[in-house]
Amino acid sequence: MDYGQELRREILSAGTTPLIGVFDMFSASVAAQHYNGLFVSGFGFAASHYGLPDIGFVAWPDIVAFVQRLRLAFPGRHLLVDIDDGYVDPEVACHVVEQMELIGASGVVLEDQQRPRRCGHVDGKRILPLPEYLDKLDMVLRTRRDLVVVARTDAGEEDEVLTRAEALASTDADVVLVDGLRSVEQIRRVAAVVGDKPLLFNQIAGGRSPRVSLPELAELGVRAAIYSTPCLFAAQRAMEEAILRLKRDEGRLPEPTAGSVGVRESLALLERNISRKHPKPELAGIPA
Repeated sequence: MDYGQELRREILSAGTTPLIGVFDMFSASVAAQHYNGLFVSGFGFAASHYGLPDIGFVAWPDIVAFVQRLRLAFPGRHLLVDIDDGYVDPEVACHVVEQMELIGASGVVLEDQQRPRRCGHVDGKRILPLPEYLDKLDMVLRTRRDLVVVARTDAGEEDEVLTRAEALASTDADVVLVDGLRSVEQIRRVAAVVGDKPLLFNQIAGGRSPRVSLPELAELGVRAAIYSTPCLFAAQRAMEEAILRLKRDEGRLPEPTAGSVGVRESLALLERNISRKHPKPELAGIPA
């Protein structure tokens, strides 16, 4: 399957394509029930895999292995992968892109940050000189065969944002992402300089960017939107509440209620990841 071409067609179709951030196989299983596009968030993966903030701890073999598991479980979903700065070195970035193509990723996002890197919606980011980033991006573009490449800038100052957005739009990258945009008006200005190149918008709860609906983004000319952390933040809150309830009730589990999740509901979700390619197995010891 030409995963890159499939994502490319989706982004170029009418409306704004949503891609939901996932941080492990379980969150992907939930998100894949409702959306065709999954985003492998660096923020979420650093939190889930290492228990650390998104400041450069992710090792490329770990994220390649994760994406491989995702593709085996979700053969029909778009998988856009955050590869940060390409793991510093341009040669490493190219090697990772080759690996991503081999395991069936749909696309990657390559940023222009310097190390130590930061989440796109926090202070303290430093960016590479534009020529240095463009050289790295060009190497990646010449390496990929079908993979969608999103060129991302983390510039913060207005003139630099527009200069970089225009420069990225003039490359052979498929999509441009300016992270941390602070207003709808700024989205409009970026869309104007990007022109016909598809524009991607990143929304993160508590981040710098405004909360904008998909129809509103479509009117602004945005072709795709990534939602980096809804699963991660919801899981943090829900787990905290469940543990506090268990502690309050002295270890007694709550009575099942309509809409609650138990063994049956959890297995029903996970068995879908087998049945996409294989007959549903009988799981010993679990009541039917």
